[in-house]
Amino acid sequence: MRTKENCVETYNELAFKLSKETTKKYSTSFYSASKFFDSKTRNAIHSIYGFVRVADEIVDSFHEYDKRALLDKFEQEYSLAYELGISTNPILHSFLITVKEYNIPNQYIENFLKSMRSDLDKKEYKTKEESKDYIYGSADVVGLMCLKIFCRNNNELFDKLYYPAMRLGSAFQKVNFLRDLKEDVLSLGRTYFADFNIEKFDEETKLELIKEIEEDFNEARHGITNLPKGSKLAVLIAYKYYLCLLKKIKQTPAEKVIEKRIRVDDFNKLLLLINTIIMYKINPSV
Repeated sequence: MRTKENCVETYNELAFKLSKETTKKYSTSFYSASKFFDSKTRNAIHSIYGFVRVADEIVDSFHEYDKRALLDKFEQEYSLAYELGISTNPILHSFLITVKEYNIPNQYIENFLKSMRSDLDKKEYKTKEESKDYIYGSADVVGLMCLKIFCRNNNELFDKLYYPAMRLGSAFQKVNFLRDLKEDVLSLGRTYFADFNIEKFDEETKLELIKEIEEDFNEARHGITNLPKGSKLAVLIAYKYYLCLLKKIKQTPAEKVIEKRIRVDDFNKLLLLINTIIMYKINPSV
């Protein structure tokens, strides 16, 4: 006989499974890295990925539909779910469980949705402050949500790693901006870097942007060293992957960066994964 508790557990399990499948479908690289979280952390991280991915797809991909209405509905459904403690949208439901278990501040979610909403209207970021605000909402707060999970309500550790987590989020997002220049600028008409002109994008401009990203990575690296054991290896793998991607962009001529999406091939991804695991086993404090 199925009890009320069994029904809820079944639905919770389904919700997290769908978030996992969403992660697997949309990002093979991140999904591969996520396998190295401990199981509890992994489920929670998948739930965050599912939430941000659906919102991102609404504003970036659903061109034949009313994006604003869809994003409004998505936000309203989350607000109702938070109030009721449950959602009939499994992606939102798994995210809600994670938010409540790890005390993720609502301001992070509001800032994320604010940046997603800006993608509906804003096409250019003319100042560094505008660009920084967008990146804070679209990436930094996602890093902070993940850090909440890694720290498991250890507020002292969270405060210590707060700044490096933000810098890592910024680094990942800026690498994505460079990787996706062709799609963002030529297809979606968006420029996220301050005062960016695609017609003037040359090797010097590219290297200036890369230098800024490298500084973000250097600051973030100190935080990874102090992450708890259950999350460190997975974050380190993601960090190494994005560094590898940035290196490939650096080696690619500027005119080629805006012609195609730069990626790391599967063989080099596997090699990077193996090398990172071996080095971590040799020195877990890395």
